[in-house]
Amino acid sequence: MRLRSAIFDMDGTLLDSMHIWDGLGANTLRDLGYEPEPDLYEKVKSLTVWDGAQYCRDHYHMRESVEEIVAATESRVEEFYNHQVQPKPGVLPFLTLLKMEGVDMYVATNTDRHLAEAALRHAGIEGYFRGLLTCGDVGVGKAESPEIYERAMRRMGANKQNTVIFEDALHAIQTAKAAGFRVCAVYDPSAEADQAEIQALADTYIRSFEELTEIQPAE
Repeated sequence: MRLRSAIFDMDGTLLDSMHIWDGLGANTLRDLGYEPEPDLYEKVKSLTVWDGAQYCRDHYHMRESVEEIVAATESRVEEFYNHQVQPKPGVLPFLTLLKMEGVDMYVATNTDRHLAEAALRHAGIEGYFRGLLTCGDVGVGKAESPEIYERAMRRMGANKQNTVIFEDALHAIQTAKAAGFRVCAVYDPSAEADQAEIQALADTYIRSFEELTEIQPAE
């Protein structure tokens, strides 16, 4: 059986963009006059921008509204996504190969829709995908539920036997595997500490898309 559909995470998987997020929460807090705790990134890395803003507002007893915190955060990200972000090595040839082979492709991302659309557009890859879903669209994050993958799969008329999910983050890989999906784990430096566990969980593990010429479902 040949691969019929593929679901791609965006940041750290398709795009070389995780570095913008690593210090984003801390930098935003400092811009607004608050000193972040050292473990802030670990606390918010699996959250949407809105949920992360809510966490910061509650935890740091911030005067600003969630909307104001999100606006301050997004101003930094928008500049990067609209003018700087690039696809990771090998992404364009691999997407081209899948498109030539008739594979349906979807993006499933934790990043808010308008930011994700800007990023995919600037990176020159938005036209490869049948659609885009965000955790905000489905109302739940990847750490809590596989709903974003399930919904993307349903929209493509596919099933778990002929779908591969491409992810870089351990929490997302854990969720997808627990739901019965096959996962190709993509290395990203932001998840360096999790690589041993990621490799143990994933059906396929790659350091770069340059390693891939084709994906075949497991027997």
